[in-house]
Amino acid sequence: MKIHHLLKDNSVATTFIAQLRDVKIQKDRLRFRRNIERLGEIMSYELSKTLAYTEKTITTPLDTIKQPYLQNDLVICSILRAGIPLHNGILNYFDDADNSFISAYRHHLDNSEEFEIKVEYMASPSLENKTLLLADPMLATGRSFANVMEALQEMGKPKAIHLMAVIGAQEGIDYLEKILPENVHLWIAAIDPDLDENGYIVPGLGDAGDLCFGTKKQH
Repeated sequence: MKIHHLLKDNSVATTFIAQLRDVKIQKDRLRFRRNIERLGEIMSYELSKTLAYTEKTITTPLDTIKQPYLQNDLVICSILRAGIPLHNGILNYFDDADNSFISAYRHHLDNSEEFEIKVEYMASPSLENKTLLLADPMLATGRSFANVMEALQEMGKPKAIHLMAVIGAQEGIDYLEKILPENVHLWIAAIDPDLDENGYIVPGLGDAGDLCFGTKKQH
């Protein structure tokens, strides 16, 4: 797996991450969602440098010019529900892309801290020979990405896969590196060192879905 770490160098993305983490700023849901969306835009710009382009003749008011044009073979898939703002940010840059949505959540066994990742809903076009952009803001254990990719296999084999996350734990990244092919790309803004005993990223930012949309009943 090829890792693209955006916060390896300081940029405006560093500020957006800091605001996402700040417990005072987190109270503003609109700002929280918008910061995730903006990080999706930044990642999309960087990712776009690796995609395929074709030359197209463009007519201006004064002349014609041959210009590189992005090939429209993209499918953006977000993991519900926290992935929606990130999905929107990516879609702002790849506006002609097809769209896919899939659910994945932590199902706690017998009200314990132990959990399994359940995938229950999917709406997706064919992924055969497409470029898949799979978006989830939080990469904790890595199992959500892994289980979703397994579920998506029935939709066809993409020619390229790009995972996109806002914050990830090193442990989860290491897990994905072990199980995913080398040609899969991970685009990630911040990498945190630890997971706590419940599998949450430390220092992290909390539950991204709850901060975006409000608290939910535990499964």
